[in-house]
Amino acid sequence: MALAKVLNMSGEKVGQIELSDSLFAAEINEHVLHLAVVQQLANNRQGTQSTLTRAEVRGGGKKPWRQKGTGRARQGSIRSPQWKGGGVVFAPKPRDYSFKLNKKVKRLALKSALTAKYNDYKVVVLEDLKFDAPKTKDMAAVLKNIGVEKALVVIEGNDSNVVLSARNIPTVKTASVGTINPYDILKYDAFVVTKAAAEKMEEVYA
Repeated sequence: MALAKVLNMSGEKVGQIELSDSLFAAEINEHVLHLAVVQQLANNRQGTQSTLTRAEVRGGGKKPWRQKGTGRARQGSIRSPQWKGGGVVFAPKPRDYSFKLNKKVKRLALKSALTAKYNDYKVVVLEDLKFDAPKTKDMAAVLKNIGVEKALVVIEGNDSNVVLSARNIPTVKTASVGTINPYDILKYDAFVVTKAAAEKMEEVYA
């Protein structure tokens, strides 16, 4: 049974919550986790790198010197790869690095990541997370109260005050229940989730 204490924004314990065993007490599949992380990184690549091959470099139409009799190595073009200003061998060209994973594999990877965080005692459940106005100072104070620095903060919906309050903190990222992924869960030290978001996660992913 996955149990976690519930803290308020001051860092005081106000209760306890029973988390979903299917999400926070699942069997960890390292291979699937690796696939999910590789996919996330690959899908984020722009793939716009491009350099010129010898066929695309300007110039070099004339043979630099005759084939024999000069005492120098034979050359066919001053735009060959061994020349300064020449083309690039096997030049990188724009390509799409993304690939797909089955829904079941993604779901298994997410459960494995959440379970790994829970086993490391890095899951923090907040009773609520509300701000009257977007203030970075208020978010920093909450994180200090609950004893975390580098954290993925998961909220139920899209609360602009919370998102804007955390935006200027480089070690913090906010996400809604529907946008969490294994890479972000593993990247940040702590997984901070509101009580409402934890309950919604059980509905969506369990």
